[in-house]
Formats: sequence, structure tokens, C-alpha cells
Amino acid sequence: MAEGCANAEIGRRLFIGESTVKTHLLRNFTKLGVDDGTAAVTSAMRQGLLDQ
Repeated sequence: MAEGCANAEIGRRLFIGESTVKTHLLRNFTKLGVDDGTAAVTSAMRQGLLDQ
């Protein structure tokens, strides 16, 4: 997601379905306290969970 991939591409890379990707993303949004992908990536970077 941080690389700008669509959910379908993320699923292909991880060998999981697009609906599974969406489920994982929504759960991570909740854990990060955000509502969308952009905010999730920003928050994860601030917390040191992603390389800047």
C-alpha cells in the first residue's frame, strides 16, 4: 500500500484474495486510529513501522 499498489495487486503479491486484503487493511486502520490508506501510511511512517 505504501508503494501505491491497488488492493488487487497487494493480494497477488501476498497470494491472498482482494477481500482478504481489504479486511486486513480495515483492521490495521482501526489499530492505527485512521480512516484511510493515506493516513495509515503516514501514521505507520511516523511510528517507525515503515521506512521513510
